Amino acid sequence: MEQINNIEVGPCTNSNYLKPFRVHYNQNGTKKSWDFMRTHDSVSVLIFNTTSHCFVLVKQFRPAVYMCEWERTKPQPPEPAEEGAAAAEGATPAPQADAPDGDAQEGETPGQPPASAGVTYELCAGLVDKPNLSLEEIARQEVLEECGYDVPVAKLRRITSYRSGVGVMGAKQTMFYAEVSDDNRVGEGGGEPQEGELIEVVTVPLHEAMTFAYDESVPKTMGVIFSFIWFHNNMSPKYKISTNV
Repeated sequence: MEQINNIEVGPCTNSNYLKPFRVHYNQNGTKKSWDFMRTHDSVSVLIFNTTSHCFVLVKQFRPAVYMCEWERTKPQPPEPAEEGAAAAEGATPAPQADAPDGDAQEGETPGQPPASAGVTYELCAGLVDKPNLSLEEIARQEVLEECGYDVPVAKLRRITSYRSGVGVMGAKQTMFYAEVSDDNRVGEGGGEPQEGELIEVVTVPLHEAMTFAYDESVPKTMGVIFSFIWFHNNMSPKYKISTNV
């Protein structure tokens, strides 16, 4: 069970991952402007274990999801600190809210959502931030680091690529498919702790896949839903097992 406390929100003045910009342009004679975020492209991998007939996913806490849930459910989520003197003294702590039944845990703001509000199920994925490696090589590294499977580059099948977050980011994600077996498992996965990754490896049985994909009570990415549909349309006949559509 994740424990999230001591939440502080501050301005993002420098980041290795996100850079905000505003573009001004003319479209069919109309002057316009648009705010966008420059970020890295990424890869994702749908992993299917042929030994257990299960999909291998990752589960992790996402601060952005957590804060969006707080904003959706509470009238006053934490606000970022103002630039200047207030920011110089450190980020502004989360404001107090009406306390729920029972006392908050140490370091928690009364009324903040449980940690589970920010936990999502995702495909194994990673940023394209190593210019000396191909997309396939980056995908192979992510599968090994996050899920513990050693998959040769030649065994990665490219599914497609698409634009994500087109209103704000427009970055490209390339999706691959990898079949693994228990013999390919060389580690526990879980990501790189020195990089702050806390990833749980989870499995979804093939016969439960489509029910899982459409279950709105289970927070997941669009990549999970799309890849399960792709598998159902392209790979299920090979295994002669219903994906429970």
